[in-house]
Amino acid sequence: MALSVWRYSHLILALVSSLFLLVASITGVILAVEPISNKVQPYRIAEADGLSLAQTLENLNAKYDEILSISRDRNGFISVSVIIEGENKQFYVDPFTGQQLGPLIEKAPIFQFSTNLHRSLFLKSTGRFLIGLVSFLLFLIVVSGIVLIAKRQGGIRYFFAPVVRENFSQFNHVVYSRIALLPILVLSLTGVYLSLLRFNLIPEEQIVHEVDYDSLRETPTIPIKEFALFQQTALGELRELEYPFSEFVEDYYTIRLKNREVLLNQFTGEIITEKQQPLVTTISSWSTVLHTGEGSIIWSTILGLGSLAIPFLMVTGFVVYFKRPKIRIKNKFSKNECDHIILVGTEGGTTLLFAQEFHKQLLKTGKKSYLGMMNEYNVFPKMKQLTLITATYGQGEAPASASRFMQLAEEHLQKQPFSFSIVGFGSTSYPNFCQFAYEVSEVLKTQTDSTALGEVFTINNQSFEAFSNWTNQWAKSQGITLQLEKPRTSLPKNQISDFVVMDRADLTKEDTFLLTLKNKNGAKAVSGDLLSITPKEDGRERLYSIGHLGKDLLAISVKKYPNGICSNLLGQLDKGQVLSAAVAKNRHFHLPKNTKDVVLIATGTGIGPFLGMMATNTPQRKMHLYWGGRTPESYKLYQPYIDEAQAKKRLKSFTPAYSRAQTQKVYVQHLIKKDGDKVAEILKKGGGVMICGSIAMQREVMNELQTICKSYLSKDLSFYQNKGQIKMDCY
Repeated sequence: MALSVWRYSHLILALVSSLFLLVASITGVILAVEPISNKVQPYRIAEADGLSLAQTLENLNAKYDEILSISRDRNGFISVSVIIEGENKQFYVDPFTGQQLGPLIEKAPIFQFSTNLHRSLFLKSTGRFLIGLVSFLLFLIVVSGIVLIAKRQGGIRYFFAPVVRENFSQFNHVVYSRIALLPILVLSLTGVYLSLLRFNLIPEEQIVHEVDYDSLRETPTIPIKEFALFQQTALGELRELEYPFSEFVEDYYTIRLKNREVLLNQFTGEIITEKQQPLVTTISSWSTVLHTGEGSIIWSTILGLGSLAIPFLMVTGFVVYFKRPKIRIKNKFSKNECDHIILVGTEGGTTLLFAQEFHKQLLKTGKKSYLGMMNEYNVFPKMKQLTLITATYGQGEAPASASRFMQLAEEHLQKQPFSFSIVGFGSTSYPNFCQFAYEVSEVLKTQTDSTALGEVFTINNQSFEAFSNWTNQWAKSQGITLQLEKPRTSLPKNQISDFVVMDRADLTKEDTFLLTLKNKNGAKAVSGDLLSITPKEDGRERLYSIGHLGKDLLAISVKKYPNGICSNLLGQLDKGQVLSAAVAKNRHFHLPKNTKDVVLIATGTGIGPFLGMMATNTPQRKMHLYWGGRTPESYKLYQPYIDEAQAKKRLKSFTPAYSRAQTQKVYVQHLIKKDGDKVAEILKKGGGVMICGSIAMQREVMNELQTICKSYLSKDLSFYQNKGQIKMDCY
């Protein structure tokens, strides 16, 4: 519920301020160019800031007869106001020679137009108020955005951890929000401050000097170059110096420095009065600099990019929201007459798509099924089967529609025995994978009339194939058959292409085979991407991990199942035959480009993408492969690729685990445990670990990695997960 408040607040604020925010951001981009164009003008003199005021005044006084004032702007340009032949002139000068460098920079028409539009929308006070309000709304948008990203990433400590790529808009909205966070936050805060200042809601204190004119003396008169203040003050500290209006003692030098204002006797050089600059004035000055970027090319560029990011974030943010699945649940039967209850815990709506399809197929078999949210948990008089399908959010937290489930489960005890099944959706790229599903399971297990129908079934990255596998297992336990249709949520794919079978290797005893394919249409693939195949018989998509062997050759390793439609279809393909498929991008499982050491862990056909990673590796990157199979016979299918990789020094080490070759079974997790010090050292030095195979294997390996991280590195495994050093693609 709390998360929904943040999400809808973020959306509403963006909607309300979108038009004005768009105007402010575009004009902000234009205005960011102005300080840069000013800064590059050739009016700054090297080492001038180190010159003393005494020497500066002596140099300028020697050049000009009547000087009214000297100023230094934020670009470090020194300008003078002088009277020449009766005319008041202003221009930039060289403080060493007094030479005139050029006229004062005038504001270009485009910058003047943009400034007026940016500050007040040409609506005077009303416009200034609206812009101030928009700055405040932008600040609230930033704050709510920070909360949403922190929750999405699993906590504020993982704020800058790698982002799981679900789609273009979601990925880039989060990534560029984090990059543009600082400049947008600064722009919004300083914009609010300057607006409050403009409307006198923050009173700006003026410096007022109290001069005792009777105490002013004309003696002893000393030369300007001997004035102590002028000798001790560098030109870089100056903002403005006003000359006395006359030669009477009542007129004096007014010197405005960065942090104070001083009145100086024009004859004796004595300080008449001195006032520190008020705090509000200092804050106002810094706010102006931070908001405009004046005087700094780097900060102006950062502000310009931050302003440029705002329209992009607006567009991607709205796309993310409006692309969220919006489903209205319609139930044929009331919850009080159904024996099958399906409750969903979802954050963005995707999990609900899967649950709805399961619910629809149950109804087709004649079952009385009810679909609702986990926050609707209550006493269900006729419930025999409870199915909970839930995502996990943030640091193992409940998603929005399941935030009250734990409390409701304790308050509403069922009056009859029931069995329950739990399906957890999540991403192994995040810490606390499906943790909420496990916590729900533990709560239900404590209830006296409940029976768990199997362990929690976890699904990585919205895999329809994994969900379909669970559905088939569940349906079989109930003596029924369910045929799911895939919801419209999938990885981004290239167009359907024709793939020619270039080679085929079989392991007859285990019904496992390796296909080498070449794309006739040139679709690009990277090892770790997925080959999407949809058989006509059932219209369901299957995904197979790709190993890119180079020269446009792709390899997939397949286990043939007796009733597997797709695996049997692939099993019938022979050399020269053509397969229609598409490449699905799977960026979260690509080999890190700059990793010098990487541990590859696989079982069975999970070795597929690693064959490609080894084939295209270089000797500079050390690869260590741990692979698990039944017997040494299982290894023969992949041996040519592994032998070649080792011969060409593309594979540093290969360690197999055979579960049926000896009395005591050996699995890959045992190998990882044995080489714990080696794995820990690789992680410590920034190396990676990649895991591909079954979810069951993944769970055991992750347990070992957790122990290794705690024992050898004194850190939690999530520390390395969120640095992108642990990558998984399990099923």
